[in-house]
Amino acid sequence: MVMASTTSTFLPTLARATPNLQSSSAAAAAKVVVKFFPAQATTTGRVRRRASLSTPRAAVSSGTEKSQPPASSDNKDHQRVVKVSSIDEFDGALRASKNRLVVVEFAARECESSSQIYPTMVQLSRTCGDVDFLLVMGDESEATRELCRREGITQMPHFSFYKGAEKVHEEEAIGPERLAGDVLYYGDSHSAVVQLHSREDVEALIDEHRGGEGKLVVLDVGLKHCGPCVKVYPTVIKLSRSMAETTVFARMNGDENDSCMQFLRDMKIVEVPTFVFIRDGKIVGRYVGSGKGELVGEILRYNGVRVTY
Repeated sequence: MVMASTTSTFLPTLARATPNLQSSSAAAAAKVVVKFFPAQATTTGRVRRRASLSTPRAAVSSGTEKSQPPASSDNKDHQRVVKVSSIDEFDGALRASKNRLVVVEFAARECESSSQIYPTMVQLSRTCGDVDFLLVMGDESEATRELCRREGITQMPHFSFYKGAEKVHEEEAIGPERLAGDVLYYGDSHSAVVQLHSREDVEALIDEHRGGEGKLVVLDVGLKHCGPCVKVYPTVIKLSRSMAETTVFARMNGDENDSCMQFLRDMKIVEVPTFVFIRDGKIVGRYVGSGKGELVGEILRYNGVRVTY
């Protein structure tokens, strides 16, 4: 009964709410316009970006030489990065991980970029215990070349992200900061941010924080393959821990399912990331963009802290 009441009062308020903060020019550029199309449109856009990359990379070799991991071969250095050498091993590792995030680096022995990014993989494997990391040396053997062909890998290094044995994201020609951000963004189970997967999840969270003792709710709305959303998310995670006493942070990817996409329409969100600030069941403001300083300032302001820009 309470849920039904919340839906009838909160959603109309949300639909009428308008942003009361204009993004800076830098933050405004770091936004993505939401297009309410099927998920395939996002995937197609990503493929086009890959084709236009100009960062030096190594193509998959056709030789038969054996390869070692692109960084140190000391097992102590990369014991949590599992090297797989065939399609059967790869598929078995994905099945064993179930719904955990799996990050796969497709690397090549003669690729300098593979060697440079691999230590970041190792470090992330040590600090993200709920994420599984795999390494595929694309030029190791015919078996690994066949795996690369099946997965559509043509350039190295290439990073693919899987959940439930399904690919949810992929990147190539990225640096350590972007890789770390991607792992945080797609490996949500180790963060202090509440993950919302439906309209009902949002309503339940809002109900939980109604009343004078309720916390400010910061709802981070984005898309799965949104670069600015990924960029700002490490800041969201840090804030969710440092402001835990006064603020609860939550996230919804609008393109996760039909319920989430309809919720974006109800909220009239046309750009992401959009941060919706909710106090005692009411929308008190929005911030659109990925400017870290501006986001922090808005959160403080809605927590009653006087902020000057």
